[in-house]
Amino acid sequence: MTQALYRKWRPQKWDEVLGQEHIIRTLRNAITTERVVHAYLFSGARGTGKTTVARLLAKAVNCLAEDAAARPCNVCAHCMAVNENRFLDLIEIDAASNTSVEDVRDLRDKINFVPTQGKYKIYIIDEVHMLSTAAFNALLKTLEEPPRHAIFVLATTEIHKIPVTVLSRCQRHEFRRLPVKEIIIQLKQIVKSESLQADEEALILIARQATGSMRDAISLLDQLASTGEKITLDLTQTVLGTATSQTVLELIESIHQQKTAEALETIRRAMDAGIDPRTLARQIVEYLRDMLFIQLKNEKQVETTTEIKEKMKEHASVFTIANILRMMRIFNVAATDLRGSWEPSLSLELALTEILEASQPASKTSSSPDRGTPTIQPKQHAVGVEEASTRLHQTSLQQKTAVPAISEHKPTSDMLSLDQVAQSWKQIRGIIKPENPTLDGLLNSCKLLEVKDGTLFLGFASELLCSKMDKPEQIEIARKAIAQVMGVNIAIHCVVTNAKKNTPPDLKQDGMVATALQAGGEIVDIQE
Repeated sequence: MTQALYRKWRPQKWDEVLGQEHIIRTLRNAITTERVVHAYLFSGARGTGKTTVARLLAKAVNCLAEDAAARPCNVCAHCMAVNENRFLDLIEIDAASNTSVEDVRDLRDKINFVPTQGKYKIYIIDEVHMLSTAAFNALLKTLEEPPRHAIFVLATTEIHKIPVTVLSRCQRHEFRRLPVKEIIIQLKQIVKSESLQADEEALILIARQATGSMRDAISLLDQLASTGEKITLDLTQTVLGTATSQTVLELIESIHQQKTAEALETIRRAMDAGIDPRTLARQIVEYLRDMLFIQLKNEKQVETTTEIKEKMKEHASVFTIANILRMMRIFNVAATDLRGSWEPSLSLELALTEILEASQPASKTSSSPDRGTPTIQPKQHAVGVEEASTRLHQTSLQQKTAVPAISEHKPTSDMLSLDQVAQSWKQIRGIIKPENPTLDGLLNSCKLLEVKDGTLFLGFASELLCSKMDKPEQIEIARKAIAQVMGVNIAIHCVVTNAKKNTPPDLKQDGMVATALQAGGEIVDIQE
């Protein structure tokens, strides 16, 4: 069986450990002066060398070299035994699978036995934060008064989960994430030694994808080497899922051209092809991020093929920075949406619709989903999202033909009842749907709560839905549709309610009574 590269290239001497000089210097000095303590706590991100340094410490304290400064020598019997995983006095424990108090008590019972081979017994407890509270308590006494021949090395990626009583009994060392430059240097050395073929651009991308973890970087290199091909930037992007797909290019182009129907069809084809929607959303964000770098004259940070970079430059020239930032925020929400959905592509579709609805041309007159294909305007003539939205609102109020203007002499809504609104609700939505499908969807999901003092109260199941509806332009369109069907002016007020019983609209929505109703309570009496 072929040995994994990250195991083959695990450091065997202090000098081979990268990026942790502050820790190595302290431990080497402790070995030289024979001031090794009985308990260490190594914390830091995964793949930064915690277990590797723990094994080096185990070798050093048991090394047979006469010169303490030369330990571990890596040639004596004890050092070789550690390297070959046959040193009986090095005990590695995975706390994730040995979390119970019984496991710790078993360790405590065995720790009193003298070492079999070396001078010290070394206990490396990996992911120690996984121990139960009872297990930590059982470990405390041993950490406080261990036998002279025992040394503990506790390793964790989540130091905030370690009890203070344990922290106070250990010498703590924080492992840092490795700089990209140091990871690249190591990757180049591995590529040369393993006779691999790899482009420098690909190695840079691997190093950045590793986010400071040397082990992750070497594992990614190993994965790419397994393809049997030259490790190019294009191959790296494809295997790691960071390549800009044709789908992304088509979506950005559809957004620019305001072609809603084409954009939605692109998403549907991507989902039918088995693409994960969150992965696609992340690719869109990455593409927009690179467009932003180009806008900010920082093209050196853009790592992609020449063809894709040219397309980015073209797109960067027709979007303002404000537009790019807004699109990044919206698609980033879709990329990090972990709530799940009965429709996997829903988050993407909502993000796309929100972007297009806010930036659709003000001269729209057709009810077709296709927004038309306006010509590309020079960047200096582009307007910001907020300004465009304001213009859209003002113009749409003037040009709406499906909903006529409301006469100031229409009768008031004092005598309008909730039942009358409910009976006409389908007809009202029928007017809105061709012009604004998103608004129709919101009205379909709300509850008609009450008509009171000339105001229609609408209830929504979440703050998100309520905020999407509670916008001046949305309220105005709904109000005009009601006026066209029912012949009355009426105000609209949106509230959040997920109660089993409707919360009265005149009741404080975040008050104690409303909270009780949302939990399933019921109003049985009202005292004036």
